[in-house]
Parts: sequence; structure tokens; C-alpha cells
Amino acid sequence: MKIKDIKIGVIKVPLTTPFKTAIRTVDSVEDLVIIIETDTGHLGYGEAPPTSVITGDTLASMQDAINNHIKPKILGVDIENLNFLCETIQSSMVNNLSAKAAVEIAIYDLWAQMLNLPLYKALGGGESKLTTDLTISVDYIDKMVSDAVIAIEQGYETLKIKVGKDIGLDIERVKAIHAAIDGKALIRLDANQGWTAKQSVHAIHTLENAGIHLELVEQPVKGRDIQGLKYVYDRVNTPIMADESSFDPRQVIELIQNQAADIINIKLMKTGGISRAIHIADIAANFGVECMMGCMLESSISVSAAAHVASAKSTSIQKIDLDGPMLCQYPSIEGGVIFDRSDITLNNSPGLGIKSVKDLILI
Repeated sequence: MKIKDIKIGVIKVPLTTPFKTAIRTVDSVEDLVIIIETDTGHLGYGEAPPTSVITGDTLASMQDAINNHIKPKILGVDIENLNFLCETIQSSMVNNLSAKAAVEIAIYDLWAQMLNLPLYKALGGGESKLTTDLTISVDYIDKMVSDAVIAIEQGYETLKIKVGKDIGLDIERVKAIHAAIDGKALIRLDANQGWTAKQSVHAIHTLENAGIHLELVEQPVKGRDIQGLKYVYDRVNTPIMADESSFDPRQVIELIQNQAADIINIKLMKTGGISRAIHIADIAANFGVECMMGCMLESSISVSAAAHVASAKSTSIQKIDLDGPMLCQYPSIEGGVIFDRSDITLNNSPGLGIKSVKDLILI
């Protein structure tokens, strides 16, 4: 099964409601999709979002990276040479992590198809069902409370609340949501790098003293501010999770050695794909550190791959934040993983099980 061609397209799926964080507002998923064709007629699918404010990737830069730097190096290579393909992709150029992730996802899809196994079984096996949280975008307090209550009514048992735009208002947001759903769901906070270290300690202490139990607080400070993250970690009881501080295995080791975070958030778009996501999960497992599998604003293709990895690496990946497809107005694929609100059911067909991509425009 040799790589014959790589085609690139774009999908655009409107969101059910605007996605608002401390750093951006988005009203649709507009992602790059790749299809790797083999000489045997098999197709492998990959996807990546242009999250320029986090990874630096844009649709144009990803297209250029794949066409001019990655594709020429892997054409004609047999899919069974998985390690060689992944290393070639990772060494093809510096950064461009989401572009690399899209290609790696398609490669792993084909590799599992070659083995005639769903991807999670090819990676070692795991549970076929996962449970995700749901993100509540930062907004007016009444709107956030309403969104949280609706989510509980839909069966979600864990909510990730976006904060980080106004420290005083953020505290009031969380208090109001907690009052509305106390005892009905776990609450995670994601500040998206929006607070300083001292603000983070103040906000978390205020909430702790108010009797509000938070499952975790995600990336309260700037991603590069490891000392700030440690400052918060050392001074609060609430678990702290690193996201933008944990792109690659080296950074994860640094976080663990410096005792700067309780939990590591793994995202395929940060790691450059599946191979290094697995590496991070294994490192965390060796140190007894818990991980979350998360996603950017992605549709079902790449989130399906993340779900398969999370299942196969459940020793360390014990929290799931893979709600991207549920934020979309409709599914982007036919076949594959089933996303039904908080319930994720992995496909039993080979690879990612994707039959086709809806509304794909080749470029």
C-alpha cells in the first residue's frame, strides 16, 4: 500500500452558536482536509484547523507546507513504513504542526486500514465508548448560565467554562453557573492564557473559599510562562492543567520536572499529529501524570483520530474534551466515529471508518 497522491480541500461547517474565548470569536469551522490516495485504492483522511492565534497555522500556510515540503518526501512510500513516514513528516520543516497533524492522521488511518483494524485497536486497544465534556463559551452571565443549564438537560455531566476576559466578571460568571448546576455536573475552567499568575491565584482562591469545587483550571497564564504556571500550581488546591504550555514531549518533561502542572492537555494539532501525542501520553504514564485529550475547533475527522488515540492510551489519558463535532450544526463525515452529545462511540470498521466528507471543496 504505497502513497500515490495527496489531495487537499476545505470544509466549512457553521457552528450552532459562536465559539468565544479570551482570544477569539469564531462562528464556523473552516478546516483544511487532506485525502491520501494509495496504489491499492485506499483513502486516508486527515484534517487541521487554521488556529493561527495558537499554532500559527493558516489555511494557506498548511497548503504550502503539505504541497511543497511534506508531499514530495512521502510520495511512493509504503504505508507499512509508519515510523519512517512519521519521522519524515516531523523533520520536513520547523513548526507547521497542524499541517503535519493532518498528514499524520491520514497516514495512521491508512496504516490501520492496512491492518484491517479500527485505529484504536491497531494502537493497542481500549474502550469503544468515551464521554466528553461540553464547552460553554465566554459571554454575558445570563447567556452562560442558560447554556450550562441546557447542556445539563442534554445529558452532559462535565462542562468546560471559558473565562479569561475580565477577572472580576470571570469570578461572577463561575459563581452564577455553579449556583445553577451545583451537584449536576463537574466544572472545568479554561482561562485561555487570559490571567496573570497573581490574578489566577486570587480568582481560584476566591472560588475555593466560596465552596466551589473545580475539577481543574486550564492554562490560566501565558503558555511561555512556566514559572507563572508553577506559581499558581504551588499556591492553590485546585488541579492546574497545561495546554498552550505543552506542545511537545520536551515541554511536557519540563513541566513535570518543574512540578508546574497536575494535568497535561494533549491536542493533535499542537503535537504535530498522532506519533508525538502517543509519546507524550507514554511520558505522562511513566511519571504517573494524568492527561486530557482535547481538540481545537475541529470537525469529526481529526476529532475522530483524537478519540481513537485517547481510547488506546487511557492509562494516562483519563479526561476527554472532544466536543468539536457537537459544536457544529451537522456532521462533516459519513461513517466513522459517532458523536452523540456527550457520548462518543468509536467505529469498528478499519482505520477511522470514514466513507466520505460532506461539502468538501478541493483546492
